[in-house]
Amino acid sequence: MKSAHLSRGLSAAALAVAVLLASCESGPSKAELEAQRLAAELAARKPPPVSLNQGVADAASIYVAFLREAQTIQPGGFPDAESIQVALRKGSAYDADQLSRGLIAYGAIIALQSPEFVAGVQQFSVDPTQRQQMVAQIVADPAYAASLPGADAAAGLISATIGKDAIAMRAIAEAIEQDAYTIQGRSDPRRRWAVVPIPNREIRLESAKTLSAVTMLPSAQEASQLFAAANSGTGLGLAASRKGPPYTPAVVRSLAIAALGALGAGGDEARVNTEALTREPNSEFCMDMSKLMLFQCLAASRPSYEDIFCLGRHVTRDLATCTTEATQITTIVVGDPQETGAAPARTPISVSLPQATPVPTPAAATTQSLNTTPTGPR
Repeated sequence: MKSAHLSRGLSAAALAVAVLLASCESGPSKAELEAQRLAAELAARKPPPVSLNQGVADAASIYVAFLREAQTIQPGGFPDAESIQVALRKGSAYDADQLSRGLIAYGAIIALQSPEFVAGVQQFSVDPTQRQQMVAQIVADPAYAASLPGADAAAGLISATIGKDAIAMRAIAEAIEQDAYTIQGRSDPRRRWAVVPIPNREIRLESAKTLSAVTMLPSAQEASQLFAAANSGTGLGLAASRKGPPYTPAVVRSLAIAALGALGAGGDEARVNTEALTREPNSEFCMDMSKLMLFQCLAASRPSYEDIFCLGRHVTRDLATCTTEATQITTIVVGDPQETGAAPARTPISVSLPQATPVPTPAAATTQSLNTTPTGPR
């Protein structure tokens, strides 16, 4: 009897072990499932990482690289007539629309260097539904991004950083324009060739037009650094700044691109949205008008000192003006010598525009720009 009971006990134990093993093989326990559920909920409460596509970095690199090259044009560095032509070729070698788009793309990357703005946007991206609603709202109305928490900190970074470029270019412009007067002085040894009519004037004008039509390529080094800075939020070494509304349309679009990036909605899948946001009519108009005025100036210019004036007024000064107009609420006139508040040292050089191809005056251009500029959020 004892043997029979022992045999039945062993069989029951073996059955229990078999059931336990079978349950382990069939899947996780309730405790494990609950732990997995809690982990998934915790992960869902975290915002997606910042994501901005390479296209934005490429566009920004075009702006940054060209501005750095343009800043190498220095006054007083014209030992002969050819050196002026070299500077003109360097300064005119940009596509106006690409440069405008690059400025806005650069502004977006600058905005992402603001931890306050990134955190302010990301607090709304925890809930997937709310995140999608915000993305749709920004795409439909870029000005919405300017109302998000921290926008003033990001806008301050954009205005201060790009403003430094404008200040540097304006200082170069003023010195170059002054050199156009200095070189005419009888005590300046360069005068002997500076007052001589330029040979092959039509060729140099066509050269400027050709260079303006060439597609600008991204700088690989700049693009890599800007891409890393955009997605990490560090690397540009910018000092904090703050600027309240209203904002220019260009700054609004930079903030919109940055907001999409902070929401994790600016990656490769969103290139259509980010590229559309880099297009801003007023900024493009300013750059296009500057180019048109440069061509008109070169068409009318005869001696080399007038080419120096064209270089100072419609390359370096107009670049400073357009970048300032893109980031500051202002009434600056493209090519206006009074924009710095100081009158020119002498009467401006007279350059008559050809009557066969009339174009809007700088004042008219600015009036049209101001009349078509939408106001930022208030």
